[in-house]
Amino acid sequence: ANRQGFPLVVFGDGPERDRLARLSGPSVKLIGSVSQAQLAELIRHSRAFLFPGVEDFGILPVEAQAGGLPVIALAKGGALETVRPDETGLLYEDDSVEGLVDAVLQFENETFDPETCRKNALRFSRERFEEEIAEAVSGVFPRK
Repeated sequence: ANRQGFPLVVFGDGPERDRLARLSGPSVKLIGSVSQAQLAELIRHSRAFLFPGVEDFGILPVEAQAGGLPVIALAKGGALETVRPDETGLLYEDDSVEGLVDAVLQFENETFDPETCRKNALRFSRERFEEEIAEAVSGVFPRK
């Protein structure tokens, strides 16, 4: 963020927070843990959600998309299922600072439709999950 002059808001706490605080410059703001309401507000006022980590699923990229926000994510783990490249965000392969910076610069030249992001997030909604489980169970245990 500092190299390119982009503002960056980092939320969450963890063992790397102190190191990140030392490395961050004037365009980076570390805000620690946030409530769901604060997360929704951050999503509303952001241009993209950066997800450089690897998680089996990763609910945060889905929550960002539910708020109409495109995601820039490392092309590993759950992001491969939750982010649709060129539709709801970008996936990048190079797991380095340079790889992330390149993805952010590429993002600057792209446009994403917030409604497409929202619709993609619905694929992971509780309602859809409940419907699919009910269908699967009814196939195994037919009603008498």
